[in-house]
Amino acid sequence: MNDLGRAANRFGTGPLSRAAALVYSLLLVEVLLVLTTLPGLVPLFLLDRHSSNLPLVALCALPLGPALAAALYALHHHRPDLTDLKPAVLFWRGYRANVLGALAIWVPWLAWLTIVALNLSNFAAAAVPGWWRIPLVLVAVGVTLWGVNALVITSLFRFRVRDVARLALHFLGHTPGVTLGTLSLLVVAAGVVWVSSEAVLGLLGSVFVLALVRTCRPLISKVKEEFTA
Repeated sequence: MNDLGRAANRFGTGPLSRAAALVYSLLLVEVLLVLTTLPGLVPLFLLDRHSSNLPLVALCALPLGPALAAALYALHHHRPDLTDLKPAVLFWRGYRANVLGALAIWVPWLAWLTIVALNLSNFAAAAVPGWWRIPLVLVAVGVTLWGVNALVITSLFRFRVRDVARLALHFLGHTPGVTLGTLSLLVVAAGVVWVSSEAVLGLLGSVFVLALVRTCRPLISKVKEEFTA
């Protein structure tokens, strides 16, 4: 192969090219995340921060499930080659393929979290011992970790909803590194919201999705090896 051919093969595969390809994909996926969640984001920012609005917050968050599934799909299938970048194509392919499956996981997940949040926010009126907050918080954390696993699995594989739910629960204990990594990401996300706002977290959405994809690699590999042909 002559020097020109070798240069052509190297183009788009060097470290700087891979970094540029990743930044481009993250930016485009972020724009698509914002666009697909905009119907819920606009009313969400107009709501007062009061516990009585929690069901409305959950309703506004409905578009986020399919959007996250599409972002997971796009960034999982990202290839660091400047000559073959298709983040928008991958995002919309993932959106179309996963919208129903993602909603089947996302809706009950949101419902559970809303119920727990309503109980925690109205705890004084329930007239129950204060230590009951601890199991409620643990339930919320457990449901969230299960939901993340389920969303990752349904975004990248074709299983029935009940099988996705079982696998998500199964891997909470069988991939402890993934569970701890996901928990760490959730803590960081909560910290970003605490220090700044939900808007800042939204603008970092694609970065968090990429971190989640990389954190969940062992889970994805095990699902592929043990539960697919």
